[in-house]
This record gives sequence, C-alpha cells and structure tokens, in this order.
Amino acid sequence: MDKRPPKNFEKNIQKFWDKNKIYQFNPRKKGKIFCIDTPPPTLSGEMHLGHVFSYTHEDIIIRYHRLRGENIQYPFGTDDNGLATERLVEKKNQVRIFDVTRKDFIKLCQKTIKTLTPEFVQSWKNIGISCDFNLSYSTISRDTQKISQYFFLDLFQKKRIYRKEAPILWCPICQTAIAQAELKDKEFKSSFNDIVFKLENGSRITIATTRPELLPSCVAIFVHPEDKRYKKIVGKTAIVPIFKQKVKILKDKKVDPKKGTGIVMCCTFGDTTDIEWFLTHNLDLKISFSQDGKMTELADCYAGLNIKTARKEIIEDLKKMGCLISQKNITHTVNTHERCDTPIEILPVQQWFIRYLDLKDELIKIGRKINWYPQHMKKRYENWVRNLKWDWCVSRQRYFGVPIPVWYCAKCGKIILPKKSQLPIDPVYIKPTQKCKCGSQKFIPEKDVLDTWATSSLTPQITQNLIKQKNIREKMFPMTLRPQGHDIISTWLFYTIVRSKIHFNKIPWKNVLISGFALDPKGEKMSKSKGNTVSPQSVIDNFGVDALRYWTAGINLGENLKYNEEEVKIGKRTITKLWNASRFFSMHTKHRKSANDRSMIKELEEADWWILTNLYQAIKKYCTHFDKYNYFQARKIVDELFWRNFSDNYLEIVKYRLYEAPSERSRQSAIFTLDYCLLNILKLYSPFMPFITEQIYQSLFRKKEEFVSIHQTILKEKKSLQRCKMKEEFDHIIKLLVALRKHKSNRNISLKMEMPELLIQAKDIKIEKYFELLQKTMNIKKILQGTAQQKITDKISITI
Repeated sequence: MDKRPPKNFEKNIQKFWDKNKIYQFNPRKKGKIFCIDTPPPTLSGEMHLGHVFSYTHEDIIIRYHRLRGENIQYPFGTDDNGLATERLVEKKNQVRIFDVTRKDFIKLCQKTIKTLTPEFVQSWKNIGISCDFNLSYSTISRDTQKISQYFFLDLFQKKRIYRKEAPILWCPICQTAIAQAELKDKEFKSSFNDIVFKLENGSRITIATTRPELLPSCVAIFVHPEDKRYKKIVGKTAIVPIFKQKVKILKDKKVDPKKGTGIVMCCTFGDTTDIEWFLTHNLDLKISFSQDGKMTELADCYAGLNIKTARKEIIEDLKKMGCLISQKNITHTVNTHERCDTPIEILPVQQWFIRYLDLKDELIKIGRKINWYPQHMKKRYENWVRNLKWDWCVSRQRYFGVPIPVWYCAKCGKIILPKKSQLPIDPVYIKPTQKCKCGSQKFIPEKDVLDTWATSSLTPQITQNLIKQKNIREKMFPMTLRPQGHDIISTWLFYTIVRSKIHFNKIPWKNVLISGFALDPKGEKMSKSKGNTVSPQSVIDNFGVDALRYWTAGINLGENLKYNEEEVKIGKRTITKLWNASRFFSMHTKHRKSANDRSMIKELEEADWWILTNLYQAIKKYCTHFDKYNYFQARKIVDELFWRNFSDNYLEIVKYRLYEAPSERSRQSAIFTLDYCLLNILKLYSPFMPFITEQIYQSLFRKKEEFVSIHQTILKEKKSLQRCKMKEEFDHIIKLLVALRKHKSNRNISLKMEMPELLIQAKDIKIEKYFELLQKTMNIKKILQGTAQQKITDKISITI
C-alpha cells in the first residue's frame, strides 16, 4: 500500500459501488426485509449541512443492518412538487407564477427539475448514502400522481374528505391556503395602539390592538363576563372609528381581562379566537383584505393598499381624529408561512379538507404502538395531536402539484369523480367519461392541486409500488424504519400516520428515528440570511467525506450538534491512522501463510488473546448500542478499541514478533491476529466511514476473483474466537506499558531509546513471564521485580 490513499479514491469507490450494484435490493433473498421510508429531500438545488447531518445518521444505521446480513430495501426519492419547487423555479427563471399561463409554468417546472435533479441526487451519492438509487421516485411522477389520486378517491369512499367554504390560513404572498403544520413563529416589531371607540350613549371605551387595519371588518366587541369594570356596557352599541359601523358589546370567557384594556374587538378574521366567536355568536362576515393581501372596498379610501401600508395610514388618521390616545412599541410573535416568512391571514375560501379531528385519541394510541428513538420525541407528536384545532386543508391554489381529480357539474354543482382506471388525470385537460346524473354534459374542472404533504404522506405506498413482486410488497408494510428530523414531526410523520390510520388502520412503520439539527459553531441555527452556513463541499474538499460523516455521529440521536472543525479533524486523523495501520500490516502480508482458524488458535500468545477478547467484547457492546440506534455510543466503542487497545498497545507489542521473529509460529500468530482484528475494525468503522474502509478492504482483504463490498460482509464473531482467556492478567501488562510510556515521556526519553534497567513493584502478581515482551516493546535492557530499596539505574513504581 502507498503512504497515502490514492487520489480521488472516494469517487472511484462510488463508481465501484454503482458498477457492482452493491446496494441493490434483492427481492429473492430469504429472511425479513429491513425497509426504510426514506425522507425525500425537497429539490432545493443544493445540499446543505443539515442534509448531511440527518441523512448520514440514517445511513449509518442502514449500513450497520446491512453489515449484519439483513435484506435492505433502501429507496431514494425527491420531493419535487408543490410550493417549494415553484418558488425555486421562479427564482431560477426570474419569473412569477401569476405572470404566465398555468400550462407554461408547469412546463417550466418540469424542465427545471429535469435539469437540476441529476446533480442534486449525485450530491447524496457523494456523501456515501447507500440507497438503491435504482429504486427512486419523484413526488410529481405519473406513478406517484396515480397513487396520490387513488387514495384521494379512497378518502371519498371512507367519507373522510369534504369541500366547503371556511376560514382558512392564507398566505397573501404565495396566494394559497396553508395547513396548521406549515406555520412558523417569527418575531416582529409592532405597537400596541390604544384606540377610542364611542358608544351610542356618548360614553367612551378604549381598545388596545396591534392590528388597526382590521377595523373595517370589526363585527363585535367582547369583554369578560366577570370583569366588573365593563358589566354596565354589555349589550350596548359601539361605533367603530373611521369606518362608522355599529357593533354590539358582548361577553365571553375567552377574553383575558389582564391583556391590554380588557376589551377586545372581534374582526373576521384576525385570529382563531375570532373564528370561534364568529361561529358561536352568529356574527356578520366582513372581509377587509383580498387574497393578494390588498385592502378591499370595505376599507373605503384605503382600498387597494397592502396591509402594512394601510396599517400605517389608518394609525396616522386615528391620531388626527384624536382616537389614538397612546402607543407602545412591542416585539411580538406572529404566525408566518414557513416558506416565505409572510404573516398569515385568515380568509373564508372554498377548500378541500381531510377530516381527522375526531381521530385524535386513536392517532395518539397509534403513535404509542411505534418504537420512538429517542423515546421523548413521542411527546412532541402527542402534544401536536392534542392541540389540533383544524381539519387538514389539502388543497392549494397553485399550479405544479398533483391535480385534484374532480369536476363539478356546471348545471347542478355535483362533484364528479373519475374512474380509478383513468388515473392519473388532470381535470383541466381531461373531461369525465360519463354524464352527470342531472343529464348535463358540461363540467367545471378543479384547478387546485394537492398540498405536497398530501402526497408525501403516502411514501410507504409509493416505495412499495417500486417493487414488482406482490408477495414482497406485502412484507413491506408496516415498514421497518422511518428516519427524519424533529422539525417535521408535525407534518410528514403526523400526516403519514393519519393516512395509514384512515386507509389501512395500521401503523406505517415499526420504528421512528428522529435526528436533531446541525448548528453553527456558536450553537445557532444556520441560515443564509444570517450568513452562518457551513458549506458541506468545502468541508469535504478540506478533510474528505468520511471525516465529515465522523463528525455527524458525534452526538446522541435527536440532539442538536454544533459544527466543530476539531471533531472533523479527529475524523481525518482516524482515517490517517487506519490507513497507516493497514499499511503497516500490508508490509507483513508477504510472510502470511495460509492457515485455518483452528490451527492458528493453538499458536496464539497472551497478547493475541487479549486483543481478540477486547475485540469480541467491543463487538457485543457495539451491536447492543446499534440495535437501540445509539450510533454515537457505538462509535465511541470502536474508537476506544482502535485507538487505545489496537493501535497504542497491540501494534506496539507485536512489532518485535514481526521484525525479529523469535519463532515462525510467533510471527504467524501475530499476522493472523492482526489480519483478524484489522478486518473487524474496518467492519466496525464502515458505517461511519464507508469510503476509507472500502478502499482498505479492497486493497488488502478481497480476493481477486470476488466483487464483494465490506458493507456486504457479515459482522459476526466465530465461536472459536469468543474466548476470554488471560484477559484480566494481561490487562495488568497493558497498564504497565501505559505507565512505562508515561515514565519515559516525563523524563523526555525517546520511546526508541534503550533504558538500562527498570524496577517494577507489583503486589501479589507474578509478571516475570512477560518481561521479554516488555523489554522488546519498550526497549529496556533489564527488568527486575522487587522493592524500592533496590539500587538500580532507574525505577518506576506502579500498583497493579
């Protein structure tokens, strides 16, 4: 082996994996299938460090299970439809969706994703993700559209979907409905405005609000029924300043007497409480802004202004009228759309909803049947379910998504559904094959598309569809594992459980693996706007893929991890150390004689048994941690084995047996042990650092006629080597070696420099038989075991 790994070895290893189909799923293999509901990354144009962090976690787990000989079905998908893709297309092509026709924009989306996808997918291959990329899917492909539309029709059959006009969360910038799970809290600077309302009897009240632009849609005023300050005004009529509409003063327990002045105006709609009051008290519906975020004619002279501008002008006019008596600057948290950070509004719009609020208790029970790693993440799921207030809005007023397969009769308004054999369809371009029951043949197509979560919530079914054999597909549900980040528990994870419950009444997976976030070195979340992102490619260019992967495994599952270049450097040093240890071994393979395990076992010496026992115990602990998805603890086990026991101690101990060869049997047993330990250490490291371990394996251990990857070898100790022979006794020798190194180091004595004499004090332990080993390893001319009173050139005292 060369002094350094060959150039571009990572790319060459990737080509080797691809050429030999190392990660291809084998449906003919016997035994249980370990199938993974892989998170399809949103087509964003480039991979960020968060991708590397979470996807490496799942890949480490998968590589371990492949190493155990399990049959792995690990597909890859891309989430390339919906609002995120549309905004990417708009940015890449410098165009706004509403400036072109629906048909032209869809074509532009298809062209853009076709251009971006190959390089985007390659970036996942580059970090060693061991998916079967031949089992790939897209959330906008015809096959996926067919599946999504099929289960949309199934919702009709199960009476779980409906369409109605209802107050819905609305993004004025994206001009589409959004779901509760798509909200993101963001802090904004604003002001509390104390506004005077006159009553018909001439008295006055003061209302504090952050949203004076909603005055045109004020339909009532509320006070708490037990607030003694305002009991006399309940039932009275107030006049809204500027806009002059008359509204009743009502009472409701939802009012917080301690907030503001204790008097609240109800506008349709400022928040979810307004919706509840609107429904409970049968109030009027007044809409003061349109779907594009502009004030309506209801706002009189402010019509056509955007919300922010209208707020500013209304405040100025209130000041001029003497109705704004005070103003207090505040910073408050506002619900925004996660895609564009725009404050959301609430508008009554016709939308499609999946009905699930009546299933909340059952959804919690289903969640408890799944194994959560880490366990505490289950609480996040349950808290989300308990606090749900809305049915799931699945329609979006966009273009590039799975079309909602519905027409409406132009005469009677009846909903017309396609036959399942027609799927997939776009109702805008395809007409129904049958008349309406009223006899009409004229239909209005549904132009809305499904929310992307309505499709990606079916990834277990989408991945099943990639397998042709029906009997194999039946073994894949529930799936073995769902890996994902904790930020999408309320979306992808929750929605998948909902669909699995409604359509199959089953859990979608047996196990859930939740990753944390990759943070910047200061512990803050990375974002381009903050300028604190770390480019994965720059890290790879400097230190290599395996070093970056090593860093990702430096934290317990579910916890956030700061980017730490020093930890990446430790990974790089581990790679170098592995290469050097392998290179050292390769220099002695020419002396290796073929011998079976049984014949060599008889020749093993105490040092060999010691390292083999440590290896066996490490493998047991390693597997125990991995079986519980504790990859961080598993990495610590192999680090300890490789750095301390194997490199620092065993390699140093056997060097004299390899170079001076006290006997051929001694040399061969050392070579055998090195061979066996190094191979297994490579296996143990391979889930974390697949490239360097594969390179070494192919260079040293693979037979020329084989085309086997280290990631297909079985991690299993042979019974003949599962012995704990002389370990306790030899541990004392290791302690002595450590002490001797420290002894030399403290005296600035080179490890290669010979020491004349050494006195070792050891109570009740006979170590004379190891004197030769200690002398050869530490270059000591003479060793004595005795008391401190003996006069010799040098001595060290150690209690063992």
